[in-house]
Amino acid sequence: MAAMKSAALEGLSSEIEKSAEGEKRGRKASKEVRRHQLIEATIDSLAKRGFSETTMADVADGAGLSRGIVNFHFESKEKLLVATLKYMADEYSAHWRSAYQKAGDDPARQLELLVAADFDRSICNKRKLAAWCAFWGEAKSRPTYQALCGARDEAYQNVFVEICARLKTDSAYDYEPYETAVGLCSMLEGLWLRLMMGTEGMDRESAHRVATEYLASVFPKQFSRQALGATRIA
Repeated sequence: MAAMKSAALEGLSSEIEKSAEGEKRGRKASKEVRRHQLIEATIDSLAKRGFSETTMADVADGAGLSRGIVNFHFESKEKLLVATLKYMADEYSAHWRSAYQKAGDDPARQLELLVAADFDRSICNKRKLAAWCAFWGEAKSRPTYQALCGARDEAYQNVFVEICARLKTDSAYDYEPYETAVGLCSMLEGLWLRLMMGTEGMDRESAHRVATEYLASVFPKQFSRQALGATRIA
C-alpha cells in the first residue's frame, strides 16, 4: 500500500512539474508574440508616420494592444526602436546568409544569389524600406544605431570583398576587390533608396535588372545578360 501511495505521489508530482513547465513555456511564447506584434506595429508606424511622429500610443493602437503592454515590454520609445532596428537587422542578416549558403562554394553563384536576395519581396518592400530609411536618417546622431548595424554591415561587405577577390584570381580581372565590392554594395543601397522614393519606372524587378547589368559589366566571364535576365526574384 505504501509503495502504491509513493508511486501515485511521484506520478502526481511529475504531472505538476509538466504542467508548470507548460505554463512557463506558454507565458514565454505569449511574451514573444506580444513583442513581435509591437515590433511589427512599429515598422508600420515608421513607414506611415516617420521616426519623430511615431509614438508609443501609435504602436499600441496599431498592434491592437493596450498602451500599458507597450510600456511593460519596452519601457520607452527608444528601447522599442532599438529592438525594432535589431529585429530588422537580424532578419536581413539571416536572409542574405541563407542565400549565400544556398549558393555553395561557387563565387559567381554566391554573387548572383546575394544580389537577387536584396530584391526579395519579404525584405524589399515599401513598408520595410521606409522603416530602414527612417533609421538611416537618425543614425548619424545616434551611436547606438551605428553600433548595432555597423558589425552586420561590415560582415556583409566583407563577403562581397572575398567573392570579388576570388573572381579576380580565377579570371585575372583588372580591378581592386575592395573598391569593386564597396561599389556594388553602394549601388544596391542606392537602388533601395530609389525604390523607397518611388522613382518613376523603378520597381523590384527593374532594380534587379540594373544590378544584374552591373554584374555582367564587371564580371563578363561569369555572367551574361541573357542568363542573368532569366533570373527570377521572389
